[in-house]
Amino acid sequence: MTGRTPAPIDRRTALAGGLAALAAPVIAPGIARAQAWPARPVRVVVPYSAGGGADTVGRILFQKLASLTGGSFVIENRGGAGGTIGANAVATAEADGYTILFDASAHASNPTLFPRLPYDTVKAFRPVFLAAVVPNVLVVHPSVAEKTVAEIIAAAKRAPGRIDWASSGNGSAQHLALELFKSMAGVDITHVPYRGGGPALNDLVAGQIKYFFSNLSSSIEHIRGGLLRAVAHTATTPVEVMPGLPAVADTLAGYQALEWNGVFVPAGTPDTIVARLSSALNEAISDPAISARLTSLSVTSRPNTPDEFAAFVRAEMEKWGPIIRSANIRL
Repeated sequence: MTGRTPAPIDRRTALAGGLAALAAPVIAPGIARAQAWPARPVRVVVPYSAGGGADTVGRILFQKLASLTGGSFVIENRGGAGGTIGANAVATAEADGYTILFDASAHASNPTLFPRLPYDTVKAFRPVFLAAVVPNVLVVHPSVAEKTVAEIIAAAKRAPGRIDWASSGNGSAQHLALELFKSMAGVDITHVPYRGGGPALNDLVAGQIKYFFSNLSSSIEHIRGGLLRAVAHTATTPVEVMPGLPAVADTLAGYQALEWNGVFVPAGTPDTIVARLSSALNEAISDPAISARLTSLSVTSRPNTPDEFAAFVRAEMEKWGPIIRSANIRL
C-alpha cells in the first residue's frame, strides 16, 4: 500500500466506461471455441491400415486443412474389425472438435454386417463432409470371351453357379457390389472372397480367377497396361479417367455401387466447430492442386454440407441393409 488516496472518478468518466463495456461484443462459449479451433493438435482416426485408399485421401485432405487453418492434424491408423475399432475410439471420445473420424463405405454397411456394435452408428456420430467417391469397375481377365455386361449376364444364366467371382473380402464394398449385381441381374454366381483387393487383383492378372468388381484406383494401371480388361463402371455418371467406358447401369437400370470416404465427429460436437470444419474441407477440395491430385487417384469430390452428407449416409445404410440381409452376410 502506498497510502495514496485514489483519484476520484467523475460522472462523465464512469458513464463513458459503462457505455464502452456495453459496446464490447459478448462471445458465446461455443463461438469462442470455434474461433480458437484448432488451438491444439487434432487427432484424425482412420480406421484402416496405412497406405490404403482412405488413408491416402485422408492425408492429402488434412495436410491441406493444416495449411488453411494453421492447425495440426495427426493421422492415427486404427485398423481392425472392418473399421469398427477405430470408429469406436471416436464414438467414445470427447465431443470437442479434437477427435475426427475419417471413415469409408463400411460405415454404412457395418451396422447390418455386425450383429452387435459397441456404438450406435446413427446416434454416436455427426456427419460433416463427403470427402471422396470412387467407383468400382468390373474387370475381367483378357481371356474372357464376353465383352459386355449383357454378355456376362447371359453367360451366368447359361451356367448357374459356375462363374467364380472375386471380392476383396466377405462384406467388403466389392462383395456388396457383386451381391447387388446378382440380385438385379437374377443370376447365380459363386463368390470367392480374398483377404484384400491386392491378392484378388494378383490372381485376376494371373488368370486364376476371371471376374472382379475392383476399386478403380487399384486397378486402373493394370487396365491401362492391358493386363486386365474393363467392362463397365459402377457409377451412374461418366468416369473422367476412363472416358467411353459404359456403366453397369446402362444394362441394369439404377445399378450403383460406390466406395466413399467421409468425415465424422462425435455426436455433440458444437455446431460452430462443425461449420468451421465443413467450410475448411470444402475450401480444401476446391484447391486446383488438391483436385488434380484426387483426380489422378480416380477420386471425385464435390462441395457439400453436413446435412447433405448425413442424407447420403442414411441412403447408403437403407440401400445396403436389405442386400446384406438377403445374402445373409455376417462378420
